[in-house]
Amino acid sequence: MSFSFKHDRKLPVLIFAAVSVAAAQKLEMRSLAPYVPSPQKIVERMLELAEVKRTDTVYDLGSGDGRIIIAAAERFGAKAVGVEIDPELVQKSEARLKELSLENRAKVIQGHLLEVDLSPASVVTLYLLTSVNKMLRPNLEQSLKPGSRVVSHDFQIDGWTPIKTERVRGDGRTHMIYVYEIGKQ
Repeated sequence: MSFSFKHDRKLPVLIFAAVSVAAAQKLEMRSLAPYVPSPQKIVERMLELAEVKRTDTVYDLGSGDGRIIIAAAERFGAKAVGVEIDPELVQKSEARLKELSLENRAKVIQGHLLEVDLSPASVVTLYLLTSVNKMLRPNLEQSLKPGSRVVSHDFQIDGWTPIKTERVRGDGRTHMIYVYEIGKQ
């Protein structure tokens, strides 16, 4: 079978387009949200509104540089687990935990936030898009015990009613914090 010159020129473009679509789909399955760190003031307020205490186990889904798990362990004395897909951010978080001697209170799991077992958590923190929160909702409902709190920065969980909401000014804009309680959503 032979192609005319016109077809030969289009074939690489079609192959490139197919590879680009496959790469985009793989990236979409890998990372569900961009890495945008929560300002430290917002981190502290999220944990305060969740009423985190020593007996809590805080899971931060999409933990980025680890700032939420660090604050939960260091300031509130809680156990903390970060779930992060990016290996560089996992290494950065682990290095910071070691530097602060928090390895006995906090750790980072390299993995996908939709695939992690959340049953040990009593508090879950999120800074994910509403569409991602919607995908995560069934796992939260099935895994978390009644009384567990879910705290979301800026993005609501559709179908749930927060027990607390607060506007917090920080980094030149107003942030929203939504607190939900399993069994009351």
